[in-house]
Amino acid sequence: MKRIAAAIVLIALLLLFSAEILRGYFLMPFRGSQDNNTVSYAYWLDQSIVWIRILALLLACFALLAAFKNGRTWEKILLPLILVSYGFVFFAFNFRLPADKIFYQPVNKSFTSANDSDMDKSKLVVGVMIDGQAKAYPIQLIGYHHQVMDTVGKTPVMITYCTVCRSARVFSPIVNGKQETFRLVGMDHFNAVFEDATTKSWWQQATGTAITGPLKGCVLKEFPSSQMTLDAWLRQYPQSLVMKPDTIFMNNYFGLEDYDKGTMRSDLVRRDLASWQHNSWIIGVMNNFSSKADDWNDLLQKRIIQDSLDRLPILLTIENDLASFHVYDRRVDDSTLSFQISGNKDILMDEETHSSWNMDGVCIHGLLMGKKLLPVQSYNEFWHSWQTFHKNAKIYTN
Repeated sequence: MKRIAAAIVLIALLLLFSAEILRGYFLMPFRGSQDNNTVSYAYWLDQSIVWIRILALLLACFALLAAFKNGRTWEKILLPLILVSYGFVFFAFNFRLPADKIFYQPVNKSFTSANDSDMDKSKLVVGVMIDGQAKAYPIQLIGYHHQVMDTVGKTPVMITYCTVCRSARVFSPIVNGKQETFRLVGMDHFNAVFEDATTKSWWQQATGTAITGPLKGCVLKEFPSSQMTLDAWLRQYPQSLVMKPDTIFMNNYFGLEDYDKGTMRSDLVRRDLASWQHNSWIIGVMNNFSSKADDWNDLLQKRIIQDSLDRLPILLTIENDLASFHVYDRRVDDSTLSFQISGNKDILMDEETHSSWNMDGVCIHGLLMGKKLLPVQSYNEFWHSWQTFHKNAKIYTN
């Protein structure tokens, strides 16, 4: 009987500790936790954790009663101590380590006009223009929050950012005709994962795809967005509103002060200066059929890259600030243009008509004056992120 009770105790304790620890381990950037496809295990543990706890605690209580009735003195002392230690594990993995207990949504969300903004104009922002309204979301702010629910024009949006992938995405929070709310649950392959409140499905930030749960396979609608300095964004949209810091989280924002330049101490978010390394910066471009990555270092050196994605001829260029990049469709009036940097370096010249173009893609002088290059959705990300979520991504080679 004592052996049976001991076996029950062992099973109960293994269930209690392993369920709590593994659920947290699979969703946080611990060593080895993000290298394999474990999100389905994490989801099952998350959805089943209450019943696991109930079963394991009932078994543990049964064994505890048996120990106090027939056990030796050391057993009567050891078992309660182990249960107390479980209490500490329970607290840590449910109230200290979960992503939504580390990163909070803004409590006082507010915006200001460009003229009244105190934000350093050299800071990077995610810019969005919808329904005739422009808004800028500083990455230093949304990088902490990971997601900000907002309205641009009359359209509800979900502004998301994953600092470990350096990935910005703007999604519609409308799911099955209803405006959904989301919470950050952790990460999968180092990318932020959100849970919707209605179905408890888990959604991948880099793709907007539900990767597990009842809505698995569904995809959130993505809105076009831009990543550039606030100064470059306001040059295009001088009437843009700028998100203000929430004073409650000033210390958290300060922790991301060096994030823009990739010089933070953490290996998770620090930039690899060499090309095509885990945390090297790339510019990613994709369409419905394929995706491509261009090396950030290559663009810095050349200042202009002329490439193509399938049959779409594209132009990549970067401004004098060495931070604001642009990707444009090179076709104008059924002709494909080739470009070169002029002496100014913030002015482009097409080789066909020798017209001059500014960095906003507008022809400002020459035969094509007034014409505008169409922007192509693009992203500045870590190479590991683009490589993971775009399995067949092509690499630009000169």
